[in-house]
Amino acid sequence: MNTTRKKIVAGNWKMNLNLQESQSIVAELIGMIADENKNDCEVYLFPSFIYINTLHRQTQETSILIGAQNCSDKSVGAYTGEISINMLSSVGCKAVLIGHSERRVYYQETNYTCAEKINLALQQNITPFYCIGETLNERNANQQFEIIEKQLIEGIFHLNAEDFSKCVIAYEPVWAIGTGVTATALQAQNMHAFIRNKIAEKYSLAVAQQVRILYGGSCNKENAAELFSLPDVDGGLIGSASLESRNFMNIIKAFK
Repeated sequence: MNTTRKKIVAGNWKMNLNLQESQSIVAELIGMIADENKNDCEVYLFPSFIYINTLHRQTQETSILIGAQNCSDKSVGAYTGEISINMLSSVGCKAVLIGHSERRVYYQETNYTCAEKINLALQQNITPFYCIGETLNERNANQQFEIIEKQLIEGIFHLNAEDFSKCVIAYEPVWAIGTGVTATALQAQNMHAFIRNKIAEKYSLAVAQQVRILYGGSCNKENAAELFSLPDVDGGLIGSASLESRNFMNIIKAFK
């Protein structure tokens, strides 16, 4: 692992936990992180929209950062049910997941939609976590590198180098999300290296060496240490394993 890039472990809570459960987990994590996060790993939590303000206030004097699981691709207007990036900024949101596979699959979000969201997030100084990944059919057809390159080109490579450097990339093989199946260390490293090489080709080696690339796809306390030891893996976007404070803390501690 490149130690010049600050490590990140992010918990995506998806549509889980009520307010009291969320506050309880955060309270437990605050104590654990203060006592046990010796590697100074950045910790992000992505709860439901309606808990962001409460959890932001709860974590204000701590190192935990609160983000949103999604945002609108419109800045303002008659879009019933949507949440704008400006709204998120006003309640203390520090980051936003963009292009998560579940948004792409269930809500037909495209790379171009993601590009609009990334632009809006950067305007509000909110860190975009741009999620990319291939399906099982695409990997079986040996199309994974083509798919990832297309997602990069259409979703985020429109940015200049300065703005791109403010983003985080999360590689999440769709076939490994919520399935219990995890990419092998070789599969994960090969894809992370491919992504970093494409960034170097587009921008520069310096930009590529700066950007953090996270692994997301059934990362848990059992496999985190191996995944996080890979030279191009800078942390994890954690799903179900982030819903229990001790499990999540053990993942945070997996960096060596």
